[in-house]
Amino acid sequence: MSSYHQFCPIARASELIAERWTPIIVRNLLIGCNTYTSIEKGAPGIPKTLLVQRLRKLERYGVIERRKNPSGRGSTYELTPAGLELLDVIFALGKWGMRWLEVAPEHLDPGMVLWALGKSVIHDRLPDQRLVIRFVFTGRPRLTLWALVDNGEVEACLNHPGGDEDLIITADPEWFVSWHFRRCSWAEATRDGHIVVDGVRRLARAFPTWFAPDAFSEFQRAG
Repeated sequence: MSSYHQFCPIARASELIAERWTPIIVRNLLIGCNTYTSIEKGAPGIPKTLLVQRLRKLERYGVIERRKNPSGRGSTYELTPAGLELLDVIFALGKWGMRWLEVAPEHLDPGMVLWALGKSVIHDRLPDQRLVIRFVFTGRPRLTLWALVDNGEVEACLNHPGGDEDLIITADPEWFVSWHFRRCSWAEATRDGHIVVDGVRRLARAFPTWFAPDAFSEFQRAG
């Protein structure tokens, strides 16, 4: 059933916003993903047809507007005033999850770890040069990914983007996420060998300063 058949505003809002994947799509829009591709990258595993359906539904309900992409093919998606008002809802979900839910191993997708890192860039701290960083995540399975730093952005790559590797970061995914949430310091993680950085020394020292803490880092675990 697509409706709770209740006049309650919580029930009516849930019919739209609480559907599977919809909060993730709205989250991605809120942090600046405005094309189909960028929204999809932040929602790994979502079926393409389902993403299209969810975007169409959000558009139909006036949560987003779809516009022709002025810089190329396809469309861009922008939140309407109604959609922007969902910021408090999504943030409240994140705050509650940060305080009351554990991060389990199945939540530690290295691709999402790098995607989130790219969204926390402090742009004016990035070096004014093209960099290639190899990440080796030591979970099971062991996984190698790359990050391309270029034009003030950090892009996660499944394949080598070309060029020499400037840094190689070998990391336990759980510790890397703990640092991202600032539940441990970079010094603690590297001192104990949970994160190991090889490469150009000045870049290795500067790397942790390029990224802001996750938006929910200020909220401590309850209890």
